[in-house]
Amino acid sequence: MVIIIFSLLSGLLFGVGLTVSRMIDPSKVIGFLDVVGSWDPSLAFVMSGALLVTVPAFIIAKKHDKTLFNVNLTLPSKNNIDTPLIIGAVLFGLGWGLGGFCPGPGISALSFGLEKPLIFVSAMTLGMLGFDMFSKKTD
Repeated sequence: MVIIIFSLLSGLLFGVGLTVSRMIDPSKVIGFLDVVGSWDPSLAFVMSGALLVTVPAFIIAKKHDKTLFNVNLTLPSKNNIDTPLIIGAVLFGLGWGLGGFCPGPGISALSFGLEKPLIFVSAMTLGMLGFDMFSKKTD
């Protein structure tokens, strides 16, 4: 139960952080991607802040095999660049550039009851389900 509570609190903190930094607003993302127009560097600052927390956390995590709650800790071991990674990165970038959302901000933006995040999250969910079905057929 403790793990569920901390997972919920982590998700809420992440969503609040995205909302406070206005990263759930597609115009912020489009402004960041518009490097030849009126470029908005604020997303770079948010990403830098995330890296300041994440990099030390991964360095510490690599030295342990259990979490603070004594749960087995498994980190990704795959580090090669392959076709599925490239295709996934391209699809992610296209969705991010066209919709102005990536998964975290898209889900956070659902709380405002707006149409665009609902369309984005629905399409994202369908894409994940489609991938899941496709990958099971090829296994």
